Amino acid sequence: MFRRAFWFTAGAAAGVWATTKVNQQLKKLTPESLAAQAADKALEAGHRLKDFALDVKAGMTQREDELNDALGLHQDPDRPDNVTALPGPRRLRAIENDQTTHRPTLSYNRNEDH
Repeated sequence: MFRRAFWFTAGAAAGVWATTKVNQQLKKLTPESLAAQAADKALEAGHRLKDFALDVKAGMTQREDELNDALGLHQDPDRPDNVTALPGPRRLRAIENDQTTHRPTLSYNRNEDH
């Protein structure tokens, strides 16, 4: 008699447990629940993307500062929009060696066509 009562109770408990689990899974598959899960995942992805973009921007700024220091470029606060300018001697050399104003003359030899 005691065995039967034990197995009956164990079976009833297993049935209640299984029914509860099935109902929880069914609630997760409702359209409202799926929409809420998708919205949560989208927000999480957006936060990750924002953090990544901020990390990239910080790395770019750091690398730009390193390159400016290595090249001797300095920020001139008097220039609009903080345009980076070459220091004085380099600026003059760059202007003197500017190749855009000098166009190379191309000679045309008609004999090369034959």
